Amino acid sequence: MRSPAWMRALGLCALVLGAGAAQAQDRPQDPIKIGWLSSLTGPLSSAAIAENQGVQFAVDEINRAGGINGRKLELLTRDTAGEPTKAVNLAQQLLFSDKVQFIIGPVNSGESLATVPIVARAGIPNIVIGSIDELIDAKKYPLAFRAINTNTQWISGGNAYALDVLKRRKVAVIGDTSGYGTSSAKTAAALLEQAGVKPVYSVLIDPNKTDLTDEMTKARAAGADVVMPWTAATGLMARILNTRGDMGWDVPVVGHPAVMALPIKGLLNKPEYWQNAFAAGYQSTTYVDGKLPPRTQALIDTVKPALGGRIDFTFWWVALGYDTVKIIEHAVKSAGSTDPQKVKTVLEGTKDFPGVYATYTWSPENHNGFPDRNIVANIANTFRDGCYDAAPR
Repeated sequence: MRSPAWMRALGLCALVLGAGAAQAQDRPQDPIKIGWLSSLTGPLSSAAIAENQGVQFAVDEINRAGGINGRKLELLTRDTAGEPTKAVNLAQQLLFSDKVQFIIGPVNSGESLATVPIVARAGIPNIVIGSIDELIDAKKYPLAFRAINTNTQWISGGNAYALDVLKRRKVAVIGDTSGYGTSSAKTAAALLEQAGVKPVYSVLIDPNKTDLTDEMTKARAAGADVVMPWTAATGLMARILNTRGDMGWDVPVVGHPAVMALPIKGLLNKPEYWQNAFAAGYQSTTYVDGKLPPRTQALIDTVKPALGGRIDFTFWWVALGYDTVKIIEHAVKSAGSTDPQKVKTVLEGTKDFPGVYATYTWSPENHNGFPDRNIVANIANTFRDGCYDAAPR
């Protein structure tokens, strides 16, 4: 069987890397080049466009303040269009032609699985914003540090809400047939079984399937008292909610953050179908007693005027993008240079770094910076200014 194009490119890249390091000489008078691999177009663009707002805002903010240690930031944005092969080619361009000192991204895990090994071989620090657990390995990828949560943290948070708060035990797990959906459904079932709960029904659905009557009828017949969808496909998520509503089945839905994605609103047959639905979310973008955490509110107040006075996309993506650049600022300021090994030492010694999206801690053994405590449950239909209300406890 012929290897995928990105795998052949990875093999070629390994040969190129054997000839020498990718990073340019670190000179104090030069700008700090940051490569930003973002899927600004294509089917995965919604999160990337919001993240780009945060990345660009942080770069502009730092440059207005004089840069990092007197060095301005130069952001080199490359649109991968959500395609792993394109992401590989653009990563190589940034590393070997543009000679960046840092790589942020790519945005989604499928692309990151292709690019993280390349960036690691090049010896360049990589701020990872894909959630698939396999992207981080302190030994295989010693300069890769994750800023986003892992997929397991999302699923664990959803499971905790369904089992411990709603007190449900008859779980229907729904995934989709993509690599992400298949992996997530498998992880969800395994974590439930570790908690002593075996799903009463599990199914993988083609994300483009239009009629879900059969699957949802089988879930109800199996006695499910909670439906847990682990798919990032908002169209499929809307059809799950619509089918549940059309059946007159008021079973709670608890799952992936896509449960509360704003595009779902326009896909629902009736607005009330979004009720009794909850999603894994973030402490940083959750209203508690009508208030957001101070760092989140401060960033919203600052960027909102530039966005026309309204925020009509999920704000945690903006906060995550903003934090990736602030993490680089922290590492370079503390290291006194962009030397990769010095940056690595700083990040591995970072504890409770106060970002907007999260408070980060990394160590030599663990390059996942997002803490479990930052995952909370949100009420799906409570969007305002990109944030959500806390789910009842």
